[in-house]
Amino acid sequence: MSEPRSAPTVGQVVLGRRLHDLRERSGLKREEAAKLLRVAPATIRRMETAEVTLKIPYVQVLLKAYGVAGEESDAFVELTEEANKPGWWQRFHDVLPGWFSVHVSLEGAASLLRSYEPHFVPGLLQTEEYARAVMLAGAVGQSSPADIERHVALRMERQSLLTREDAPRFWVIMDETVLRRPVGNTPDVMRDQIDRLLEATELPHVTLQIAEFSSGHHPGTYGPFVIFRFAVPELPDMIYSEYLTGAIYLDSRLEVATHLEVMDRMAAQAATAQRTKEILRDLRKEL
Repeated sequence: MSEPRSAPTVGQVVLGRRLHDLRERSGLKREEAAKLLRVAPATIRRMETAEVTLKIPYVQVLLKAYGVAGEESDAFVELTEEANKPGWWQRFHDVLPGWFSVHVSLEGAASLLRSYEPHFVPGLLQTEEYARAVMLAGAVGQSSPADIERHVALRMERQSLLTREDAPRFWVIMDETVLRRPVGNTPDVMRDQIDRLLEATELPHVTLQIAEFSSGHHPGTYGPFVIFRFAVPELPDMIYSEYLTGAIYLDSRLEVATHLEVMDRMAAQAATAQRTKEILRDLRKEL
C-alpha cells in the first residue's frame, strides 16, 4: 500500500489530479485501475487526491495502462520523484499539525495570496516578538516553552516566501482591531510590529489595507480566511478558513466565488494602500 503522510506537497496534489484526468481519458474506472496494481479501489482514489505518497512502480504501471509512454512517461516519473521529496516544513513535524502543514505547502506554491485577518497581523508579516506573544496567549496549556519556540521558528522561516525571487503577490486586509488591541507585555512589541508592516508596504508585491472602524460593517466580519491562487491549471483557487482547533479547505466554485466577492467588497471599502500607510504612521506616533 502507498504510504500516508502528514500533508501532501503541492506537486503531489497536481500529479494526483493529472493521474485522475489520464485515467478518465483512457476510459478506465477506478476498479479497473485498482486491479492492475492489485490494490483496493480506495487506493486509486487516495493516489488521485494526494492522500498517499505516489509510489514510482505504481505510477509507471498506471501510465502504461493510460496510454502514456516514452518521454511523456519519463517526465511524469521525474516529476513524481521531485514531488515526493519532503517539504522544508516537515522538519517541524513535531509541532506542525497536519491541517496547517497543508496551508504551508499551498502558500509556498501560490502565485497570489489574498488574506483577511480580523484578529492578528498575518503570520507572514509578524515580528518574532509579536509571533511569540501570540503563540503564548493561544497556547492554553497545550504547548511547552520549547514548542512555542519551534512554532516561532517555523513562522519566521515561512516569511522567506516574501523575499524569494519568485515571491507571490500578497494582498492583505486587516481590521483596525488588529492594531488597536495590544499584543505583548510592552509597547515595544506593537511599535516594532507596526514598523515591520510599514516596511512590508514598500515591497512591490505586497498590498496592505486596513478596514477602519469608521468604514462600518463589512461582509467579511465572520472570520479570517485566505484565498490561494496558483499558476498551474490543475489547481483551482482554494480557500483556507481557520478555527480554534483546525481548519477547512474549500475549492468548490460556489465557495470560492463567494469568498472572492466578499474580498473584493472589503478591498473597495477598506482604506487604500496609501491611506493605510498614513494610518500606520499615525498609530506609530501614539505608541
